Amino acid sequence: MHVAGLTDGGQRAEDVGSRLAAWLRPARRTLDLALYSVRVPGAIGGELGAVLRDASARGIVVRAVVHHPDIQPSPLDGTVPPRTRPELLRRVGVQIRTVAHGRALMHHKFAVRDGLAVWTGSANWTLDDWTTEENVIVDLESRELAAAYGEVFEQLWETGDVIDTGAVDAPRVRVGEATARPWFCPAQGREVSDRIGERIAHARTRVRIASPVITAGPVLRALGAVRADGRLDASGIVDMTQTRAVLGQWRALDGHWKAPVLEDALLGLGFAGKPSTVFDGTPDGRHDTMHAKVVVADDAVFIGSFNLSRSGEDNAENILEIESRAVADQMAGYIDALRSRYPAASIDAPGARA
Repeated sequence: MHVAGLTDGGQRAEDVGSRLAAWLRPARRTLDLALYSVRVPGAIGGELGAVLRDASARGIVVRAVVHHPDIQPSPLDGTVPPRTRPELLRRVGVQIRTVAHGRALMHHKFAVRDGLAVWTGSANWTLDDWTTEENVIVDLESRELAAAYGEVFEQLWETGDVIDTGAVDAPRVRVGEATARPWFCPAQGREVSDRIGERIAHARTRVRIASPVITAGPVLRALGAVRADGRLDASGIVDMTQTRAVLGQWRALDGHWKAPVLEDALLGLGFAGKPSTVFDGTPDGRHDTMHAKVVVADDAVFIGSFNLSRSGEDNAENILEIESRAVADQMAGYIDALRSRYPAASIDAPGARA
């Protein structure tokens, strides 16, 4: 298992893309890709396209389910619209199916190679995800875990719909020195929020969180309990621009319980907030979101596409729960390094309240 944390300006897109190309290249039978957003122009896009074209020419079945380009996320999703052009994937021999359901997103960012290996995490396949956003990538080899991800892919491929996907018998397996099990939304959406909240609430030594927004009820309740207890080493980072947008929506609802809980946790636990650029709605607009989705609770780590959001429970999402002191130390250090780069969370933007 390899886990890598990306930072804004900390690596070249060419290096990340070349690593992905190297992971795809050994395919012998199948490549199944579940991708929310794909946009890789230039030389690195050419390299990836050549790998996929060559795979298809060698008789490898290359399929992709992508989020329907006409379905836009809401601010509560904590994500920007996808920028995939399916016709470009078709040109390099990829079979395509678009997926959507109402407002629910096909928000996965995973690939399965030959039913033996998985590439997943928070990073879409875009230059911005690899250069100006914070993201985490995981790649691993495990027949059992690949089978679980492959089953979810087949559900999306067969139905073309987000609803009812993710109901799989997810195993807990040994991968090197770690153990890991996958969770999939929407079928396990509420369950995974409960699981993350439970691990946070019962942590004894540390909690670290990186998420663009935090709106899932069980996670907020657990953070409130950690804050009230006051003894645990707990902190994290959010995307401040997106979090303020969420708080603005909540404040418009009289008596909404989540807003004061989130505000108290962010301020009281010393969260940092990345002041990302407000998305301007254009395909070439700057994307520099704090996009990593990681929770560390003692030696347990949750990594995936899930934004710790209530809406995320209804999306097509995947999360790896990893039990490993080494990975937990790595991700806690990664989150602390991000916190040191950005200002402390500040709830109100200038002029936000009279």
